[in-house]
Amino acid sequence: MVEKTILEMLGEYTDKQEITRESTFDVLGIDSLDVFNLVMELEEKLGCTLELDGSLKTVGELIDFVEANKK
Repeated sequence: MVEKTILEMLGEYTDKQEITRESTFDVLGIDSLDVFNLVMELEEKLGCTLELDGSLKTVGELIDFVEANKK
């Protein structure tokens, strides 16, 4: 569920048609502010608090981070 939610939400931030776990935010044209906003939206949607450290570079890292930290 987390992966599907994130992939759907990322579609709102990029015009790239193919988003995979290996996609980097740079390739997708998503900057750190967009990632921060995405995490805030995820917190609201999933009802959790996520402490973002800024080291996430790929979609897969974001998915793994959210799955590991959602409470």
